[in-house]
Amino acid sequence: MKKQKPLGRGAGVLLPVSCLPSDYGIGTCGHEAYRFVDFLAAAGQRYWQVLPLGPTSYGDSPYQSFSAFAGNPYYIDLQLLTEQGLLQPGEASAPDWGLRPDWVDYAKLYANRFLVLKKAWSRSRWEQDTDFSDFCRKNRTWLEDYALFMALKDSFGGREWQAWPEEIRLRRPAALADWQKRLRQETIFWKYVQYLFFSQWERLKDYANQKGIRMIGDIPIYVAMDSADVWTGGSRFQLDENRQPTAVAGVPPDLFSATGQLWGNPLYDWQAMEQDGFSWWRARMASCAALYDLVRIDHFIGVVHYYAIPTGEDTAMNGRWLTGPGEKLLEAIGPALAGKKIIAEDLGVVTPQVRRLLEKSGYPGMKLMEFAFDSDSTNENLPCHFEKNMVVYGGTHDNETLAGFFGPGQSRRMLRFARRYLDVSQNVQIPWALIRAGYASCADTVVFQLQDFLGLDNRARINTPSTLGGNWCWRLVKGQLSDDLAVKIRDLTELYGR
Repeated sequence: MKKQKPLGRGAGVLLPVSCLPSDYGIGTCGHEAYRFVDFLAAAGQRYWQVLPLGPTSYGDSPYQSFSAFAGNPYYIDLQLLTEQGLLQPGEASAPDWGLRPDWVDYAKLYANRFLVLKKAWSRSRWEQDTDFSDFCRKNRTWLEDYALFMALKDSFGGREWQAWPEEIRLRRPAALADWQKRLRQETIFWKYVQYLFFSQWERLKDYANQKGIRMIGDIPIYVAMDSADVWTGGSRFQLDENRQPTAVAGVPPDLFSATGQLWGNPLYDWQAMEQDGFSWWRARMASCAALYDLVRIDHFIGVVHYYAIPTGEDTAMNGRWLTGPGEKLLEAIGPALAGKKIIAEDLGVVTPQVRRLLEKSGYPGMKLMEFAFDSDSTNENLPCHFEKNMVVYGGTHDNETLAGFFGPGQSRRMLRFARRYLDVSQNVQIPWALIRAGYASCADTVVFQLQDFLGLDNRARINTPSTLGGNWCWRLVKGQLSDDLAVKIRDLTELYGR
């Protein structure tokens, strides 16, 4: 296995696309995204890290998507479609997108977004659009199945594919041919939606690259049960004869949850995947290489060993660890990355086998500074223990903001240790001092959430693991970013050679 070269010294900001300002209910690939790229460039940043870009399902989590390959239709910017003439003036703003500009109302998005996108599609003249036909041809391996999957889901009232009629649930050839014929127009619509998303994303990424900003993508190691990937590729997963999962994914009790995290994703049949050379994973990583400049693999530990929870359990407490593909998978996906680099999210139970694989691959692991002060000076999340080849975060999308974490509810002991280590006298000074310590460290790469640069409390938290509702909703409002903040961040970036 060829060892990956280090990322080099740099800094970046974590901000999901959904968190950008917009007039249409959720952040998009539109003008505000370009303004954010300009802000990053002015702040001297090298990276913009986003969360997974796939279409979200029940619960609105980007880590539970209808496809590992498709893009989220919510991120298609309606203003850009108006400027293209695909929407008439006023059509984008006519629906009710929600009352709060700082909050995503997913119910209203679901009710209205696709109605507007269908208007754009009806004016698209897709039959004569050679760019659209080229897109369909290049992405045929996943696009055909995904478009039919979404058209079927609409036809069956949004139900998960396991609740569809048996003949189509089991993909019997006669039923597939029949439904493909019946839903031809609907599948073309879903293909066109993907064409719009990828067209807008690619232009945004090109702009960012021209400004010296590289995009860090984030992919869940697992896929959702209710996805085109599982519906079409059941033999790649641990399913029984009725296509029900025999065990599901999660993690045991940890700092995030006393009962563990029951994710519910189907587990891969790694032996079956190995037999065909991990073809699905190679295709997935090739897709990521086209979307991003770097790829963060969430829950990388699952490559070495994974936690299997028996189907039907209410918590993750009764699972067991099993052996993953390890180096075999990394060897298979390496060529598909086309030179793009990997970041390994190795938080959790890091065994010697995980450490050895990271060392052999050269993939940088992660450290969370938010967890640095709960013990003593031996804590490996303290900057004095960092190494060059790692990516350091204040916290991730699953954590409290720094201002929230080090707020009034925190233990006196932890706050006292943090003040002492960071050489500040007041608790309110801890978040920015922690950012400074990360920038000053020897770690090649540091990434902080935008909320932490803004000093926001937990009302701006993105996700609380093991909870449903109220997550993935926070977003910026227009004008919240300032030139003064960009200068302040740039000063840190230049001072510490990032």
